Formats: sequence, C-alpha cells, structure tokens
Amino acid sequence: MTTIQQPPARHLASAEHWVEHGSVSLFVWEKYLDHFENKPVVILAHGSASAGRESFDLQVPGKPSYSLMDYLAQQGFHVFSLDVRGFGRSTRPPGHITTVEASTDLHAVVDYVLALRNIRQVHLLAWSWGTQYAGLFVMRHSEKVARYICYAQMHADSPDLKIRREKLEIYRANPYIRIPESGWKPRFYSMTPECVNDVEVIDTFAHAATAAESETPMGPQLDLLTLMPMLDAREIKVPVMVIHGEYDDVADLAGLLPFFQDLPNGDKRYVVLPEGGHMLHLQKGHLRFQSEVSAFLK
Repeated sequence: MTTIQQPPARHLASAEHWVEHGSVSLFVWEKYLDHFENKPVVILAHGSASAGRESFDLQVPGKPSYSLMDYLAQQGFHVFSLDVRGFGRSTRPPGHITTVEASTDLHAVVDYVLALRNIRQVHLLAWSWGTQYAGLFVMRHSEKVARYICYAQMHADSPDLKIRREKLEIYRANPYIRIPESGWKPRFYSMTPECVNDVEVIDTFAHAATAAESETPMGPQLDLLTLMPMLDAREIKVPVMVIHGEYDDVADLAGLLPFFQDLPNGDKRYVVLPEGGHMLHLQKGHLRFQSEVSAFLK
C-alpha cells in the first residue's frame, strides 16, 4: 500500500509505503527529485535506537543540510529508508526482536523495492546496529546489492559496548523501554567534543525520536552483547566502504581494520572523517560525510 505526496517539479517528492512481511507491517519512507525513472536506488538501514525517517531525514528548521535523504535525492539518487520491526511506525511484536529478524525485514523491503521499480540491485547504507542486520543480508544475498556502505559499524570490543555490558540483565528482562526526550541527547557527546555539535540539531533529533519511539526495543542491545561477532567479512563480496567519525565510540580503526582487510572485493574504501562521532551524519562533519557517501555510490 502506497500513499504518495507529489510536490511540484524540481522539488523533492516523498511517499509512504507499507510492506507486509509475515505477521509484521514494515514502514518505508521514499524520496526522490522530480521523478524516479532510471535513478540508482539507495536503501538506508537505521541503528538500534531510532527509526529510519528520524535517523536519515531529520528536518531541522532553517538548517536543511542535515537530511541525508534530501541530499542523496538532490544528487540524483532514489532513496528509501525503512523501520524494521519494533521501531518507528512498523509493527512492535511482543518479546525481544532479533538481529536475524531485522535482516529478514530488510530483505523483504529490498525485494519490495526491486519489484516496485523493476530493477535488479540496490545500493545499501547501514548505520550502527544496522551494519549487523544489513551485513547478514549482504552475506546471504549479495546478488541484490550493487554497493554497500558500513557506517559506524561496531565490533566485539567497541568501547561503548563494554559500557553497555553492565546493563545486560536490564536488556534481558525488558523487551522494550521508554526513553525520555533528554535520554536521546547523550549519544551526541560520548567521546565527542562539544564543538562538533549543534544544540538545535540535537534538540530536533531528540524531539523527533521521542515522538516516533513510544518504546525502544532492547533486543538489538541483547544481541550486540551476546552474539558478536555476527558477521564474516569474507562473505561480503560486493564493493564496500567502511566509514566513521574520528570520535566514534563504537567504530574505530583498531577494531575494524581486520574486518576491512578480510573484505574480498578489491573495490573497497576505509574512510575516517573529522568533526564527528557516532552521530556524524548529524554533527559538524555531516557535509563531508554526505560527499563521501555520494562519491562512493556514484
């Protein structure tokens, strides 16, 4: 089912989609400039806290550059973001959701987009926990992916995961928790200097995330603390870019270089950018991030 909002020519068009996948309904948000014909398709996979639209299409009053979806659409891409089960507008099943389930949700959305636009492959960008469920998908269905971007990918010894371990029993006991608006803001500051942040952006994100996430799933946290490593880089055979901010508390060169070295496709790139941490796409370095993403996909 699709509800389309079509603005005038030379403006960004947007559409809502609902993908039925077994017992869950998955929300998908689409953007493109003028028309979608003959444009490369990019699907964006969110992380373990906020859903797709809030993560990648944040509309900050007076500061339009922070929407990654708008930027990619203006660069000539046809862009989709999804909410996996438990997040945003998608179905919230009882009990813990899993990374494997999220991977099947992504697969369902990819197949939906392939059929909807009559194409054979998509580009894929995944952020944070999204790199885990998207990585599982790419390992198993590389024929459906043209190019893949791992953004802010965690590893078993990520500093932030070590901190989260003391909350393991809380995650195990609570399939969902409610995060207050103030609880969304510390992610911008972990290991990241204040000078790379914009308070208006942080406030806008926190408000949007609170509105979208009545409850946030704890299943991703449980998997990250008990199942890592979940990926085998040798099975990710498509062109890959690994990218993160210099202050990221999840992704770092020491932890991810072995993964990068094992990637078998010779068309691969490792990029570290200044002026950003785990929320790089919403921090001062976001313009450089956008440029690197666009260049790799083109």
